[in-house]
Amino acid sequence: MEMITALYADENGEIFDHPEFHGVGRIGDQNVVLKKEDLIPLPEGADLMFLPGRLALGEQNGKIVPITGRAVAAILPAGYTRVFMPAFAKAEDEDSVLPLYGYTAVVLYKDELYVAAIYTDENEKWQPLNYNTHDLKKLVTRTKKDLPNNRIVEQVGKCSLQWHCCTAQNLFYRRWEAGIPVSPACNANCFGCISLQPSECCPSPQNRIDFKPTPKEIAEVGIYHLANAPEAIISFGQGCEGEPSLAADNIAEGIRLIRNEVDRGQININTNAGYTEGIKKIVDAGLDTMRVSIISARTDSYQAYYRGNYSLDNVKESINYAKEKGVYVSLNMLFFPGLNDREEEITAWKKFLAETKIDMIQLRNLNIDPDAFLEIMPKPQGKMYGTRFFIEEIKRCFPQLIIGSFSHYVKA
Repeated sequence: MEMITALYADENGEIFDHPEFHGVGRIGDQNVVLKKEDLIPLPEGADLMFLPGRLALGEQNGKIVPITGRAVAAILPAGYTRVFMPAFAKAEDEDSVLPLYGYTAVVLYKDELYVAAIYTDENEKWQPLNYNTHDLKKLVTRTKKDLPNNRIVEQVGKCSLQWHCCTAQNLFYRRWEAGIPVSPACNANCFGCISLQPSECCPSPQNRIDFKPTPKEIAEVGIYHLANAPEAIISFGQGCEGEPSLAADNIAEGIRLIRNEVDRGQININTNAGYTEGIKKIVDAGLDTMRVSIISARTDSYQAYYRGNYSLDNVKESINYAKEKGVYVSLNMLFFPGLNDREEEITAWKKFLAETKIDMIQLRNLNIDPDAFLEIMPKPQGKMYGTRFFIEEIKRCFPQLIIGSFSHYVKA
């Protein structure tokens, strides 16, 4: 039987395997020996990185111990959900916080790199080869000429070229889902926010917009994209903004202006759904789909992460209103092995899904330092069942529910 071999990185960042140590992974705060059924070949488009200040771990003679070298992690492409995180031990006196990435366990098996993950959704549209092409800068310039003096175009152009945001780039490629950022403000203070972090925390990978687009600016971009792109979607609520429903009046008027000109394509919002009055205005204006960011169906876990000025009951109220009005509702479920799959969390999820009757769950690997995250979250009350069990149990209880990773184009 071929051994699953641990990896480590040297001081220069070069990665090696250690044939004397079996590969291990992590769920919650527990380290576990990896089995072949936990693994799939390293997907195309995945990246490898070493973890600064973290020692690699491996199993030898029944004990999980540190290896001389730094821990190594894989960062998965969209469409893959991690099963185990990398196991590591903090170096002595190490107090840094890891950058915001979805760290996944990676090992050597059959002389190939394997990761502890599962394939959860078709990702052809989101393949890295479809983005950051040599002509992108020229396409951004073209759109700026088509829509001069539009601050949204200026913003997503920056997002495309500087931060390589795929949803931003789709506007310039004239295809699929394109982002329209609208709100510099937020009603939550997420521990893992990717656009706003205190200086002493993990660095944000991008900056938040500092202006409020007008309905006219929103409509210009929306009409431009929906009128021309195949399987066209425009989405409010991007990584470079706060909570879009706080700009409800401008979004609602923008949607009305758009629908006066074009009836094709779909209009989506990515939201925490905590500001129900704003969500109602946007739904009533003609919203087609809504994706709700959520990490837990339990109040204590939810609030520990989002730290918002609203409640989980407000989120449910927003979802129920949207469903009553015929909006297709997805959950953007931030997934952390050892949280969502806890016994008490699964029980709460079943109740939440039965009450809201949402249409889809989109699983997203939570980008976070595992130790920093667990420090702020409630302690587990029961068993951690694992990612595979969570997915299988939800499918068993809600067979009509779609489980994937992306917003799908919903035909009317």
